[in-house]
Amino acid sequence: MSNQPQPQTIKVELPNPPPSVEQLLACVTDATEELKAKDVVTIDVRGKSSVADYFVIASGTSSRHVKSIAEEVVRFAKKLDMMPLGVEGEREAEWVLVDLGDVVVHVMLPRVRELYALERLWTVGDQRRQHEEEEGQDDEV
Repeated sequence: MSNQPQPQTIKVELPNPPPSVEQLLACVTDATEELKAKDVVTIDVRGKSSVADYFVIASGTSSRHVKSIAEEVVRFAKKLDMMPLGVEGEREAEWVLVDLGDVVVHVMLPRVRELYALERLWTVGDQRRQHEEEEGQDDEV
């Protein structure tokens, strides 16, 4: 036997059956409401991203608030027996990402959210389609 430490294995198991996307979204909504996150937006990225079906973007008023909101999302997900696939950015807590598989949560400081403009990035095609549909309705009138 050697005295060298053995590599640690982290097991990630999804509950059987895993929670539905609707359950995950409800869980995230409850968690963000619980800690009074600001400007919470849910974006449907199905067909645009193979990473997730939905992005939820929320703002916190300070780094501590951002970190607390992300921790609350993790805590609420655990109530569904869902362990996050990953949590990034907790140390700086300017932008914390919580990966719940089909739902990815971005909790950001307002200045960081404004800088990266994820809502604009992920809805740009939707806005164009909506505008074209509205113009089509105007032509019919």
